Amino acid sequence: MAVSSSGIVAALTAAALATVGYLAHQASQTLPAGLGRSQAGAAPAAGVSKPPHQARKDPAALPDGSGKGARVVYSLRANRVWLVGGDEAVTRTFKVAPSTVDPAPGSYSVTSRSNAVTGSDGVPVEHVVRFTTVDDVVIGFSAAVTDSPRAPAPKARTGGIRESRADGEAMWTFATIGRKVVVVR
Repeated sequence: MAVSSSGIVAALTAAALATVGYLAHQASQTLPAGLGRSQAGAAPAAGVSKPPHQARKDPAALPDGSGKGARVVYSLRANRVWLVGGDEAVTRTFKVAPSTVDPAPGSYSVTSRSNAVTGSDGVPVEHVVRFTTVDDVVIGFSAAVTDSPRAPAPKARTGGIRESRADGEAMWTFATIGRKVVVVR
């Protein structure tokens, strides 16, 4: 008896759907507690805590674990910088455009500064505050002189974390040589 092509397609489709369903079931069985969909009436898993309510409402809140004392805090995930005084008060916070090469999370110090230079992407920048090097790429904060950020070439390896000119001026005043810079996720 000859099998039609539509019968073969139907059988293959059914087999594929069964396989996907089986794999999805297996994956759902290996999820850590709290990552799956909650079931109606189910209590939260023991040991799973919600993030602080304030962190959800205020994305500009200083990240926990960012150190103590006067420092610059840079969040890789939030693309945000905080200037923190010695009294732990945030004196300024602002969004930045990240570089194409990220520094590793950790504690650094400002190593050099330049009032005005041309960035590695060819853009004239001012108030450059450098704090580390990653694979021969110098990482630091800077402000484009024209205040019209230009996206780097897709494969360009740049270390300039760009801020507005006003934020760059605040960084320049605050982040003198030796000032601590803390990078967090």
